[in-house]
Amino acid sequence: MKTRKIPLRKCVACQEMKPKKQLIRVVKTPEDVIMIDLTGKKSGRGAYLCGTEACFKLAHKNRSLDRALKSPVGAEIYEQLARDFVAAQDEFIASQSVSEDDE
Repeated sequence: MKTRKIPLRKCVACQEMKPKKQLIRVVKTPEDVIMIDLTGKKSGRGAYLCGTEACFKLAHKNRSLDRALKSPVGAEIYEQLARDFVAAQDEFIASQSVSEDDE
């Protein structure tokens, strides 16, 4: 049986290549709304971050989300993303453990 190709993406903060399912996607929608996309299917320009708070803080410090999304990300948006990221991180870790049990 042929092995499945696993899509890789690069974390914008730490620059590590990882499987797409191990990263959290931050998307800028066509309506210029920046949000976390756990499904990975929302339309718009996306940037990937590792599922750790350290990578999120590094992306904030280096302004790498600004470059990846090709638009300035304001301080209030970073604060909102930080709150969402903590909630999404828990959900993301839970979904990772479920997918590992399936394999």
